Amino acid sequence: MDEANLIDMANRIGDFFESMPDHAEALDGVADHIRRFWEPRMRRQLIVAMDEGRAEEMTAFTREAVTRNREKLMPAAPATA
Repeated sequence: MDEANLIDMANRIGDFFESMPDHAEALDGVADHIRRFWEPRMRRQLIVAMDEGRAEEMTAFTREAVTRNREKLMPAAPATA
């Protein structure tokens, strides 16, 4: 999927949850939404883009949510036989 589109979608999710009065709950809400509704490869691509410095357009709030909940968002590595 287009990386810029993933970042835009993540920012829109972040914009929705950022208005919540409880900051920690809002951060968890962003991560929970992404975890529940995004395919594992989409979540992996978003995190890799952040790690490699290609997510400049990501808002500070969305970046905080993804960073704080990184372990919940990163799909398990495929099992090797």
